[in-house]
Amino acid sequence: MSRKFFIPGIIFLFVAFVLSFITSISVPTIHSLDIVRINYNGGRVTVASTHVGRLGICVVDLGDNAACLNLGHGYEFADVATGTVIGSSWTRGLAVHPVAAAATFVAFCLSFSSHLTVLLAASMTSFLAAFLTLLAFLIDIAFYAEVHHKSNDIGSIDVDVNTAPGFWLTFVALLLTLFAGCTVCFGRRKVADPSSSYPMMTNPSGFLSRFRKN
Repeated sequence: MSRKFFIPGIIFLFVAFVLSFITSISVPTIHSLDIVRINYNGGRVTVASTHVGRLGICVVDLGDNAACLNLGHGYEFADVATGTVIGSSWTRGLAVHPVAAAATFVAFCLSFSSHLTVLLAASMTSFLAAFLTLLAFLIDIAFYAEVHHKSNDIGSIDVDVNTAPGFWLTFVALLLTLFAGCTVCFGRRKVADPSSSYPMMTNPSGFLSRFRKN
C-alpha cells in the first residue's frame, strides 16, 4: 500500500506536536517562548519586560538578564513594575496546552499504521487535537486581553502588552493539526477505495467492432 497520502499528514502532526510541546514548557524553562509579553517604557522602572508563560514568569532587566520563577499550574502573579495582579483563574486554563500536545502525539503515533480502522482513529484524534489546540488558542487570546486590560489601568508607566512567540506557535500548531486531519482522512479514503488504484477494464467499442467475428 502506498504511503504517499499519509506522509504529509505525518509531517504535519510531528511539527504540530513539537510546537505544542515547547509551548507547553515555555516559560520559565525557555524564557523567550512566552505567551504574553509586557514591555515597559519610561518611568523609573528597572526592568525591561516580563515574559508570561504556562508555568511561570521571567523578568528581564535592562541588561537583558532574565530572572525566572516557576510558579506551577494555576499561579497568581503581580507585575513587578506596575503591581497589577493577574488571578489564578486566568492562568489555570493554560493547562489545555499539554493536553493538546498529548492528543497530537497520539495522533502522530496512530498515523504510522496501515490498518484502516487505526487510520480512522488517527484522523479523528487529529481533529480532536485540533479542537483542543483551538481551545488553548482561545484561552491565550482571553489571557492576553485580560493582561492588556489590567496593564492599561496604570497611567504612570508606559506599558506595552504584546502577544509572544508561544501565542503564535499555538496558532501554527492549530493549522497543522487541521491539515493533518484532512490529509490522513483523505489518505484513508484512497486506500479504502480500490477503484482508485486499479483502472476498470472495458471492452473496446467503435465502428470496427461491428465487423468483428463472434
